[in-house]
Amino acid sequence: MNRTLTVHSAVSLAPFLRASEYIDFSHPAVVSLAADLAAGEETKEAIVKSCFEYVRDAIAHTGDAGCGVSTIKASEVLEQKTGWCYAKSHLLAALLRANGIPAALCYQRLSCSEYTPGIYCLHGLNAVWLEAYGWYRIDARGNREGIDAQFTPPVERLAFALGENDYDIEGRFAEPLPEVIDALQTYKRYEEMIGHFPDIRQRDGSGD
Repeated sequence: MNRTLTVHSAVSLAPFLRASEYIDFSHPAVVSLAADLAAGEETKEAIVKSCFEYVRDAIAHTGDAGCGVSTIKASEVLEQKTGWCYAKSHLLAALLRANGIPAALCYQRLSCSEYTPGIYCLHGLNAVWLEAYGWYRIDARGNREGIDAQFTPPVERLAFALGENDYDIEGRFAEPLPEVIDALQTYKRYEEMIGHFPDIRQRDGSGD
């Protein structure tokens, strides 16, 4: 999906810089990786790109792999090297916040026909605050045939184009949605998650 972002102002960024239970960037492994990915980069945009490409390419998408556990915390995603799109967005948020870059969680409601025909589910991605542009969405779910998500500000290049009945969930979230956490905690393996992806109707964002 290609879209030129809109610049926002007077935004409280503090909630998008905090560590939490799921965005646990104080974990030693996350701290170490965040520093390694930022090393030698001269701009915040370069750090964002480095973190984004690591999560996109080095962390397997559980659905693409066809196996694996449902990781939740950023540190778990890093340890297991796998995660659904939601979990990968938790790790990317943690790496960016560890580098002092505001990062939010975002969601889309998309058709899940790839896994279960006829149902819809949430898709997790991120937004990062870039001083030159404002909030800019990035999607580190992992590329494969037909998916080519990139970091190309100010133009968004996300994993999926919205279909006829798909839509963006409004708002940027400092913490994962409860429905996402509930699904990841309940359906612990790939084969359990299929058919039980989190889903909601439109809801307002918080912390923005």
